[in-house]
Formats: sequence, structure tokens, C-alpha cells
Amino acid sequence: MLQGANVALGVTGSIAAVKTVELAHELRRRGATVRAVMTGSAQGIVHPWSLEYATGHDVVTELTGRVEHVELCGVDGWADVLLVAPATANTVGKIAAAVDDTPVTTCATTALGAGVPVVVAPAMHEPMYDHPGVLEAIDRVEEWGVDFVDPRIEEGKAKIATEEAIVTDVARAATDSPLEGRHVVVTSGATTEPIDPVRTLSNRASGKTGQAVARACYVRGADVTLVHDGPDVPYAGVRDVESAAEMTDVVTDLGQEADALVSAAAISDYTMDGEPGKIPSGQERLTLELEPTPKLIDAVREAHPDLPIVGFKVETDADDDQLVERAREIQERAGLAFVVANAATVMGEDGTRALIVDGEDAREYEGSKDGLGARIADELVAELI
Repeated sequence: MLQGANVALGVTGSIAAVKTVELAHELRRRGATVRAVMTGSAQGIVHPWSLEYATGHDVVTELTGRVEHVELCGVDGWADVLLVAPATANTVGKIAAAVDDTPVTTCATTALGAGVPVVVAPAMHEPMYDHPGVLEAIDRVEEWGVDFVDPRIEEGKAKIATEEAIVTDVARAATDSPLEGRHVVVTSGATTEPIDPVRTLSNRASGKTGQAVARACYVRGADVTLVHDGPDVPYAGVRDVESAAEMTDVVTDLGQEADALVSAAAISDYTMDGEPGKIPSGQERLTLELEPTPKLIDAVREAHPDLPIVGFKVETDADDDQLVERAREIQERAGLAFVVANAATVMGEDGTRALIVDGEDAREYEGSKDGLGARIADELVAELI
């Protein structure tokens, strides 16, 4: 996600500074090179040696004749993005007023003047976050193109955002934005069909691939809507659905304003009229009358003939040639941009192997599901641009 990116990490005097060691590690795990800059207050919370260890580089704790702020964040500076995490109310106000009395605020002023992307992750007590002056400062700095990663409001505190949210927004800031202005809808995970108020029919899909696609599209600048039966995520608006019919209705509605659909969900093939009460247990035999669910991509294609759609095909008993053949059949039937085909054995796993089928062309991918999400997003860029 951040392969080859240089991230200057500005740490200020919030207690959340204790989390920056792990944040620096996570940025590096995602491929970034990290150099830290600290305020004096931050050094009273976490020792610079900790961040030196976490980043593998010397930490800037004061500005000297080397003009470290220009070296890092100037026009020809080292950093591809400046991340200020955590950012106190004091620091946010100083950035908005171009007050340069710490190494971090001086780096921020330099970065904004040099056109270096800036990402800010606030952390403070909730009353401070709600102060009119702080909110006005955030609005002002956002107008300059600074990206704020919203804090988590819990226990009377505006707690620093999760590592996932911060790293994803840093990746978005550090990456070209070929999907900027585009709305991408992604379906993900399993759907469930009610048998009775307690029991359901479902499948083993984890939703990892769909979420990876949604994240990768967001990183490339898209506005993303994720349609699934799962948690909220920081990189997309979520529409929560449960059944195949609910997912089809929501996606068909979203298709009116979408620029593309990636149909990665493992949608139930069969449903039934759920019983209003719990079916008694202990029966020797129970027969369920199932009926096929409508095919989502067919319904969306009928409603939106020109919408680019990416389909998925999962099989349990097919070799590569058969997978490609079945993927081509779906592509031709529904007029899909391309189809991602894979064996069911990868469901729920972190790694995957897939074939990206586009007409006569079938391109293999093997690796992590995050990597597959990036590959699919890049293929989608090629379709849309």
C-alpha cells in the first residue's frame, strides 16, 4: 500500500503519542520509509530513542543549521507526505495560524507551502475537540487540502484514529488519484437467508477480498460505498445488508449514481420463506424448500446497461481452463468489464490465487488479498480512464 513512500511522522504532546511506535512499525510494514519529528512536549511522553528504534532513523527533536524542516518537507524535500499523529488542539491551531514554534509546526508550514500532502490525526479531550476555535481551525486547514483522520469519540475523549484508518489515509495522500471524483460501489462477504428467527443459510466468505478492493479504490482517490453485512470501515461509506434480495435492491439503487460496481460478495444462491417462529429442534428429518435468488449482476445490468461491472466466479471442482471458460460465460452474459475467478479453497484465508479474465486474456495473480484488491483496483482504473 505504501511501497516506496517516504513519510515524515510529526509527533506532538498528546498521551496518544505512546501509540506512535506501533504506528511507525505499521507504516513500515506497509512499505513506507519513516522519519520522525517530535515536539518538546511529545518527548516528555515518549522518548526519541523509541521512535529512532521504530523508524530506523535519527529523530528530529530540534531545528538546526541543517534546516531539517526544509530537508524533510521542502519543495525538493525527502517526504512524500507529512503525517501529524497525534495532533493536539494546540498544534492544530498553530498549523492554521502558521505559528512555527516547534519542529512539527514548522514542518507543517513548510509542507503546505511546498505542496507536500499533509495528513493530521487529532487526539485530545472531547471538549477541546468541540471548542469553536479548534473546529474553525480544522475547517480552515481542510480548505487548504489537509486531510484530517477523524478521531474516535469515546469516554469523553477524541481518541486518535485506528492505525488502519491513519495508514489508509496516508496511502491515499501519497498515491496518485486516478479514481478521484469517481464513485465505486463494492459488495463484500457473505449474505445470509433466514430459515427462522434463529437460523440462517450462508457461506464461508470472509469479505477480506471485497474490503481490500474497497480500500484500494479509496487509496486511488475514489469515493467508495461498501455494501456488506459487516462493520463500518474508515475508507468507505457502509450500507449494511443481510440477504441477497437486500443487497440486490441496495446496489441497484446505488447504481444510479455509481461509476463502477465491483461485485465481490459471495451471494447466496438459494433462499426460502423464513418461518415466523423457531423451528423445533430434535426432529429426525427436516426438509427445507429452497428457491433460487436473483443474480445481482443481471439485475443491476438490466437497470443500468452502461455501468462498468466487475464480476467474481468461485468454483470447487474446476481447473484453470474451466475457471476461465466459466468466467468468460459470465462476462459475455452480463457484459462485464472483467471477471475475477478463483477456487473456493481460498475463502476465509489471508492469501489467494485468482485469474483475472477479460475476453481471451487471463492474467494470474497469487499473493495476499490486499495485493489482489490493489490489482483489481488498477485493472478498474484501466477500464475507467
